[in-house]
Amino acid sequence: MSIEGKEEVRALLEETVNDGLYQMILSNARNKEKAFKVKIRPVMLRGKLMFQETLYQGTKVFHENYQDVEIIPRIGNYLLQDFKQCEIEHTNKKAVILVSKKGKMTVREKMPAQRMEEPACGAWNRSMVRRDGAERPLTHNRVKKYILEEGKTVPFLVDLGVQGNDGQVIRAKYDKYKQINRFLEFIEDILPALPSDREIQIVDFGCGKSYLTFAVYYYLHELLGLDVAITGLDLKEDVIERCNKLCHQYGYQKLRFIRGDIAEYEGLTAADMVVTLHACDTATDYALDKAVKWGAKVILSVPCCQHEVNKQISCQELKPILQYGIIKERMSALITDALRADILKSEGYETDLLEFIDMEHTPKNILIRAVRKEGMKAERQKEEKDKIIDVMKFLQVEPALWKLSNSTEESINR
Repeated sequence: MSIEGKEEVRALLEETVNDGLYQMILSNARNKEKAFKVKIRPVMLRGKLMFQETLYQGTKVFHENYQDVEIIPRIGNYLLQDFKQCEIEHTNKKAVILVSKKGKMTVREKMPAQRMEEPACGAWNRSMVRRDGAERPLTHNRVKKYILEEGKTVPFLVDLGVQGNDGQVIRAKYDKYKQINRFLEFIEDILPALPSDREIQIVDFGCGKSYLTFAVYYYLHELLGLDVAITGLDLKEDVIERCNKLCHQYGYQKLRFIRGDIAEYEGLTAADMVVTLHACDTATDYALDKAVKWGAKVILSVPCCQHEVNKQISCQELKPILQYGIIKERMSALITDALRADILKSEGYETDLLEFIDMEHTPKNILIRAVRKEGMKAERQKEEKDKIIDVMKFLQVEPALWKLSNSTEESINR
């Protein structure tokens, strides 16, 4: 593997692996079975500064503590062998390390991070390390730090009613705040798949009030400094008018909102990322189909109201189960999303079905994440499609995405 950029990365690690570090997150794993994420943060153990490594492997979590001279080469090896991204949050700076397919390491520095302060609620214990005269908590009981930090005023969150003017999250909107940050974590994971040498074109189908659309623009452009152009599409005229007004107010020159129907939208001929959140029933399929035909590098979709398969499904073997309406409805929704993921896979995407937010907040919590992989062989593609056809025949269903993306001779009746 190439080691271009290795010295710059090592210099960054030596600068940030100290008592000023908040955390490092290694993600976008090359082999998710080995480990899909590693987090590193400073801790005080018996009065000595150490760095705790938390490794996530499947459903298991492993903890180990290291000195600075030990953890720096470990992080370097992780980047060389296991992960394509490292997010660094430090009192003096924020930065992200991206590793290309060929092993080139690129460092992107963000806006300087604010110095961490102990919350008034006293959620942290009192063990501290002094840095430049300031005290900072370093115990195990640290509260979660979000990409959009609580207590730091973000204009669009204030205007959309998520934050107060003091930057504190409105209690009734805390679930929305967590949802926004959770989505940005998904964006963070797919950054290496997006182009780094030109404008990134993003489309958000069915953007609604656009909490997430504004969040994506703010994160990518304002925090990471990337060149992005985002288009939000929705049918509600009043929503579009308000969102465009906010764009003008914030000076977000490359974020725009237009009124239109997903199925009929022809405003672009290509996109790097397509987002579709809670587009109802087959509107999700039209959005996914456009994304595939545009050759989108990344697709992030949270489907909603999956009625189509529920009307079609007919299977003698499953008849005793399907007689219960609520079971049939939920099974149909899961089958719909699984087939969507498989169809995207057959089109050359690496697909995952992930939990978006906790089930206690909404049952519509599955996110389809698809990242385009080049060079899928025709034989492999045929194998993938044959598997889908077998499932559709067994259940007697043919979802809209299949019909949109495949010719009539590839239907289940062929």
